[in-house]
Amino acid sequence: MTSIESVTLEVADPTAATRFYTTAFGLGSQIRLRASEAPTTGFRGFTLSLVVSQPADVNALIDAAVDAGAATLKPATKSLWGYGGVVQAPDGTVWQVASSSKKDTGPATRQIDEIVLLLGVADMAESKRFYVDRGLAVAKSFGSKYVEFATGSGPVKLALYKRRALAKVAGVSPDGTGSHRLRIGSDAGPFTDPDGFTWATASETASL
Repeated sequence: MTSIESVTLEVADPTAATRFYTTAFGLGSQIRLRASEAPTTGFRGFTLSLVVSQPADVNALIDAAVDAGAATLKPATKSLWGYGGVVQAPDGTVWQVASSSKKDTGPATRQIDEIVLLLGVADMAESKRFYVDRGLAVAKSFGSKYVEFATGSGPVKLALYKRRALAKVAGVSPDGTGSHRLRIGSDAGPFTDPDGFTWATASETASL
């Protein structure tokens, strides 16, 4: 089964970005960083989600991110599906922090249960077919709105969303051009998908 071992964010200042992610989220090898000045404007077409067990954990992570320099795109609040909010890291990456629970069951922690990479796509049928042809198995599918893949025991999960819908969830304009500033490290790579997202072998991203 295809697994995603890491995602590499291309940032202008890797030292500052490392400091932010360590302080805000305590992330380790799942999120890697490399220096890049590739031109990019507006929405980069993806978000990363941190899934946690309770609202208090959402608040703890969002508060830590804002204290470390992130901007609030959507304040944490209850919704039909649970509780969550959205922040934008200083390097420009959009992060959703969410829990399916609406009630706390214990003291707040910063324990992260899952990391989910959501790719915004132009044509859901085309992108779904592209990934299935490369060996990814569909775990959940809701027509042309959402597709989630089975990525085994890898630390990063993968899902596809329509680009405009993903931007709306993130609280940003869907407009954007240039580099995604993202590289996905997996045993499925290397290739570039129909929306320009670059996949590389896990060993290649480990050497960045």
